[in-house]
Amino acid sequence: MHVEELPVPGALVLTPTQHDDDRGTFLEWFRAEDLRTATGRDLPLAQANCSVSAAGVLRGIHYADVPPGQAKHVFCPAGAVLDVVVDLRVGSPAFGRWTSVVLDDVDRRAVFLPEGVGHAFLALADASTVVYLCSSGYAPGREHGVDPFDPDLAVAWPEVGRDGAPLTPRLSAKDRGAPSLAQALSAGALPTWAPSRPWGA
Repeated sequence: MHVEELPVPGALVLTPTQHDDDRGTFLEWFRAEDLRTATGRDLPLAQANCSVSAAGVLRGIHYADVPPGQAKHVFCPAGAVLDVVVDLRVGSPAFGRWTSVVLDDVDRRAVFLPEGVGHAFLALADASTVVYLCSSGYAPGREHGVDPFDPDLAVAWPEVGRDGAPLTPRLSAKDRGAPSLAQALSAGALPTWAPSRPWGA
């Protein structure tokens, strides 16, 4: 598995080795040893999630209060999504910056997100399936969002899907009503940067 750090500190993209033969493909989409080598600690597993989305569905930008925060290891076994990582940690040298990675059933890459980092994805094909391992369980009172269309973030969401057809973004009511980054910052709702914590959470 090849591991690279993304422009958001502590976030990683992991590209597995795929073994193909006449029966199909085999790969390891998560390896604790590789993640430990890259981050310096293990990912405690508290919950595993799966979502299936139609083309154009946009989920996020989501984050959880720190502590405890929620680190995630994200993988797309079917379909394709544009996975977006946003640094929401006040004081981080990359605060307000975002980066994106296409996760799909071709390259079969995964993304690791440290605690305090915002996460979103846009489905680029129907029945796009995203699974993610989480370091802490879902806790509604500690879960928050930032407007994925905030002009100050200026995330470059694709306008066409994997098949070349136009995409019409579809969001939940909660995501449509999420505050801007500036509003979340002024409300004191964002996590803070502390490089001494694991993964810079």
